[in-house]
Amino acid sequence: MNQEVRVTETAPVQYQPLSGLKVIDFTQVMLGPCCTQVLADYGADVIKIERPGMGDLSRTWISDDPERLTNPIFRSLNRNKRSISLDLRQPDGKAVVYELIKTADIVVSNFRAGVIERMGFGHEQLARINERIITASGTGFGTVGPLAHKGGQDILAQALSGTMSRRSDTSVPLSIYPTAVADYTAGMHLVQAILLAVIQRHTTGRGQAVSVSLFESMLNLQIQEAAMLLQRGADLNWAAFPLTGVFETTDGAIVLVGAFKTNPLQDICRALDLPDLSAETKYKTFSDQLARRPDLQSKFKERFASNTTEHWLLRLEEQDLLCAPVLSLAEALAHEQTKANKALVGEQGMQTLGSPLTMSDGGFAFRHAAPKLGQDARVVLKEAGFSQDKIGDLITRGIIKDVSDGVSL
Repeated sequence: MNQEVRVTETAPVQYQPLSGLKVIDFTQVMLGPCCTQVLADYGADVIKIERPGMGDLSRTWISDDPERLTNPIFRSLNRNKRSISLDLRQPDGKAVVYELIKTADIVVSNFRAGVIERMGFGHEQLARINERIITASGTGFGTVGPLAHKGGQDILAQALSGTMSRRSDTSVPLSIYPTAVADYTAGMHLVQAILLAVIQRHTTGRGQAVSVSLFESMLNLQIQEAAMLLQRGADLNWAAFPLTGVFETTDGAIVLVGAFKTNPLQDICRALDLPDLSAETKYKTFSDQLARRPDLQSKFKERFASNTTEHWLLRLEEQDLLCAPVLSLAEALAHEQTKANKALVGEQGMQTLGSPLTMSDGGFAFRHAAPKLGQDARVVLKEAGFSQDKIGDLITRGIIKDVSDGVSL
């Protein structure tokens, strides 16, 4: 497959809020790339530094396109970026990065604690070249402490943060959440940290080092639960509320949230054609309902199993109860609300999710698809002041891998 992938721009690219910011991107897999993609989506010039021959691990770690031009995993996290394939084991490779740092604003990485410093690109090292540089790092567990040098990964963060242990009740088996929630959350926290540092730099004129970790991001997802445990010694579990649950119907499933109403149990009973259980003493208060949750849930399950999802949604919504069908991802992507929100970008057959942020002015633009490995080396280095002879020499000596020279993509 040698054809060029073409992607339709979402809108004319004029002013964007991050236009003018230059980002040197050492990230790979998800935490870092989803962060730098946000920066790129809103106008920053993101230059992705990748290893020769392999590049970002997400180009290849799930087998897909042997020529790595259309790998959905990589493409979903790296649009609007430019790529240089650079051998950082060589002093001249490091020298290329140092030259780029002179005019850069932000450097982003997501290695284990201490790795970026050993590579020669820690904050103190780079600040000697450019005092305005902002270095941003995402780690597994933080830069200090007993787990600082442990390899970080989304599922490990789910386990160690206490998130994985939380279930609606003890009969539900422990399991891995099947979406990379820790990576994405930490990536968005890293975006926040970077933008705060950019704003502060307008006042101080200096850059700074910012960092986030998978572990702490997952702890902060449980901010309410942690406060209840620390201050009251009580377990707050939204999924274990007595009138909340997922219930199978004859043709699917419904989630019901029986809360935020004066007497939600009464309204649920009306919707399900049950006697008013809220009138019975044993179900009178929330504490009573919580103590008898298995009994209530059993009654609900029996009723929901007797009819279709559409039938019960109509009945529940007539009582203004919070409810929704349980959709597959394919159904969610095809939903009319997804279309109304214009959530998908790209061409037919090459679509992916765009940005969930909506701005009335200067917002998201899909300028171009994810880059081939090393495709932008010549242009980026020319912009940085390298002569054609110098660029040619770096390519000849293998410091830079240029795709036009037939190097593997």
